[in-house]
Amino acid sequence: MEKALVASLLILWLQLGWARGEDKVEQNPPALRVQKGQNGIMICNFTSSAFNSLQWYRQDPGKGPVFLMLIYSSEMEKTQGRFTAKLNKVNQGSSLFIRDIQPGDSTTYLCAVETQ
Repeated sequence: MEKALVASLLILWLQLGWARGEDKVEQNPPALRVQKGQNGIMICNFTSSAFNSLQWYRQDPGKGPVFLMLIYSSEMEKTQGRFTAKLNKVNQGSSLFIRDIQPGDSTTYLCAVETQ
């Protein structure tokens, strides 16, 4: 029996534009447990009246963040390899889908929003 992998999701709220006190970001779920070969989904919700783009990163323990993808406010979906990011401007959120989870996918994932 294979052990469950833990893909952790931590959200880094990186605001690259004008700072507003009401802007925030939330994550769901804080940790994701899936079996090798299954699919996973992590969600980044944000409150910002205006944003330019949303970026997803991964960060292995003891290392710096590694860029995964950028999705502009004018886009709805972007795929790179096994990763697909979807953007829902109405609900102010982004989903990161990981297909065919592998042991190396068990790490921290970061979401950053660039505001106007």
